[in-house]
Amino acid sequence: MREIRTSGLMSGGGKRDGAWRQRSRPSSTLPVPTITFQVLYVFLVLAHDRRRIVHFNVTAHPTAEWTGQQLREAFPFDQVPRYLLRDRDGIFGREFRTDVAAMGIKEVLSTPRSPWERAFVERVIGTIRRECLDHVIVFNQASLYRHMKSFLAYYHESRTHLSLVKDAPEPRPVQPSEQRSRCRDTASWRASSPVRAARRLNSVVARCRSCLRNNSAGFR
Repeated sequence: MREIRTSGLMSGGGKRDGAWRQRSRPSSTLPVPTITFQVLYVFLVLAHDRRRIVHFNVTAHPTAEWTGQQLREAFPFDQVPRYLLRDRDGIFGREFRTDVAAMGIKEVLSTPRSPWERAFVERVIGTIRRECLDHVIVFNQASLYRHMKSFLAYYHESRTHLSLVKDAPEPRPVQPSEQRSRCRDTASWRASSPVRAARRLNSVVARCRSCLRNNSAGFR
């Protein structure tokens, strides 16, 4: 499976340049297999300053034209960033580069096979896998889109980040104790009934596979 990662760059002194972080956006594509073994791709655009995912979409056939359209949807005319950080994958073809240049965005390419240069988006993709996709079964493109939309609402509003001083990507004031129970209800995305059902189904599938392996071994 193919993965596209991008993230921030290092300044000459070896420290992260705050200007890059404030004015740059990375884009990435996350491959996700379905229950029918079809591979879907989640396109992400991440804002470095608050770790916000400013746009996402799902497709089974990512192309340069489709990726360019996602970029136009992610950045309205009054919110175009100065820099777009990406890697050298073929999905960012000529059509995509033409759209980026027309929007007045400067592309910054990461070094091939250097995931440490894409730490921000690598971490976000790992978070999505560990806290969402590893606990659900994806049936089709619409199913994956719903799972992602639900998880990103939790990610932006309730999931804390050490780099943000334990704040969420969407800033929020400190709430009094009588309102904290509502926050716990919002942050209980992973304990929701669809996720519990998916976990039970995963367990049943694993047991069935184990039985099939044992039976096939007995016939040998």
